[in-house]
Amino acid sequence: MIAIGNDHAGYSLKAEVVKFLNEKGYEVKDLGVCDCSSVDYPDYGLAVAEAVKSGECDKGIIICGTGIGISISANKVPGIRAALCTSSYEAKMSREHNDANILALGERVVGVGLALDIIDIWLKTEFAGGRHKARVDKISEIEKKYFK
Repeated sequence: MIAIGNDHAGYSLKAEVVKFLNEKGYEVKDLGVCDCSSVDYPDYGLAVAEAVKSGECDKGIIICGTGIGISISANKVPGIRAALCTSSYEAKMSREHNDANILALGERVVGVGLALDIIDIWLKTEFAGGRHKARVDKISEIEKKYFK
């Protein structure tokens, strides 16, 4: 299951993403807003991060205006590796090298077509492990040091 969350600035893109994911056969847990009324993005970054952290959802997608604030919020949860991607290459590398478990997008930054391509690649790409696992493990060690 994929958790999806958004603030008001990510509402329109979220609607397109949910439709795309449903057409691809993914089950979606929508934790975002359903209109353009102003809300605080940290609440929705946290909701998706907690759903992924708990194991309730396998991966997450978060959307705000730029993707920056919502990704910063999600990354405050230990074990979360939210990657803000603006290209298909970044999406591939975030999964292959960094084992990103949440994808962040900015509705005001990427168009719908590019966003759906980014999502498709991100979901299809597996973590390469190997030397990359050692690096991801170092990220976990940083979390252990500072999130006591």
